Amino acid sequence: MRQAELKVLVVDDDPDMLLGCEQAFQLDGRATMGATSVEKALKLIRSELPGVIVTDIRLPDRDGLSLLAEIQTIDPDLPVILITGHGDVALAVQVMKSGAYDFVEKPFLPEYLVDVVRRALEKRALTLEVRALRHQLRDQNRLKERIIGHSAGIDRLRRLIAEIADTQAPVMIHGETGTGKELVANCLHEASGRRGRFVAINCGGLPESLVESELFGHEPGAFTGATKRRIGKIEYANGGTLFLDEVDSMPMSVQIKLLRVLQERTLERLGSNAAVPVDCRIVAATKEDLVQMAEAGRFRADLYYRLNVVTLKLPPLRQRREDVRLLFEHFVQLSCAMHGRPAPEIHPAKFQQLIAHVWSGNVRELRNVADRFVLGIEMGFPPFATADAALLSLPEAVDAFERAMIADALRKHGMNLSQAAIALQIPKTTLHDKMRKLGLGTE
Repeated sequence: MRQAELKVLVVDDDPDMLLGCEQAFQLDGRATMGATSVEKALKLIRSELPGVIVTDIRLPDRDGLSLLAEIQTIDPDLPVILITGHGDVALAVQVMKSGAYDFVEKPFLPEYLVDVVRRALEKRALTLEVRALRHQLRDQNRLKERIIGHSAGIDRLRRLIAEIADTQAPVMIHGETGTGKELVANCLHEASGRRGRFVAINCGGLPESLVESELFGHEPGAFTGATKRRIGKIEYANGGTLFLDEVDSMPMSVQIKLLRVLQERTLERLGSNAAVPVDCRIVAATKEDLVQMAEAGRFRADLYYRLNVVTLKLPPLRQRREDVRLLFEHFVQLSCAMHGRPAPEIHPAKFQQLIAHVWSGNVRELRNVADRFVLGIEMGFPPFATADAALLSLPEAVDAFERAMIADALRKHGMNLSQAAIALQIPKTTLHDKMRKLGLGTE
């Protein structure tokens, strides 16, 4: 956070002193908040955490040292500057040992207090920047654990999720069946910092007559069988994320109501005229081309543009064959844990069959193959039962195999090109040329 965006909270029961301090900070270009008691200050701190707190020690309800102690339980890095007209050296030492940023004794020049606050704001801005970087790194590591792969498309996907996760922007996830659209939506929610629930609804799995009730809820008597109030999915996701899978199958009548919710940030339950405020992020998913559907009159164009502020395109597994081995090993480990089976040895020939397979069912199909492999019933099922390599041309099969081997070597050697080239027994320049040819990122 930039220093200019941080606020200064001034706490003093003397109206003239409070006004004077606020005006001095405002003349220096600082946004301020004022409070005349500890309790009022704590309410402001919890609802809108300021950058720096300037407080008098002598306050009517509790003293400034008590406020300092409570602030440290909320955020120990929040700078607190204490002011008193009755200070002495002993009190100053006590204040600094208690964790105060600085100590100012009345009377003081406004310029002096402004300078102290300016330095405190610089420290606060740096602290928040470090926190944000650590949070971003933690999110990226978590994304790598959940969205597995080293292909260029997956790297781009993880970067984009990290960039937009903490925004309010609606997201459209586009991908074939089995590419992991709900997993990506869940990762978006986890990285967003939103405290509400992640609520998923499959728009294609509900009868048209129930979609409105599921999304918006209903009041008693709204329709036959509605005997009590029901909270809809949108309202249930308040403060969190609503995931609309197969949004292309949503009836046109419901699309109109959903568009109104997005515009007004309120909804009306069926059978009610009362507006209910909602604050949930909408993440939609589809495997269809919604632009073509809108042109054909089967999907509202205005809703499409509302939902499609950010697009996340999930590459099919056949376009990221270098990730097949890593994903398969991951799913084998999960399956072993689930079924209580020891991990079977994976022969290199099986990886060649996996890499050459078409994967029309994408990652979902790969997980199914891993389950069968662990249970020892893979024979008779593709990809191990058929010569799927024949479905690819020879150049395609060779490229897929080379891409997977290179990606695996890079992963094992921490993306170090020199070490990967040694492991592959080829010159580093040859490795670099092959990476460029195969579309593997050199960064």
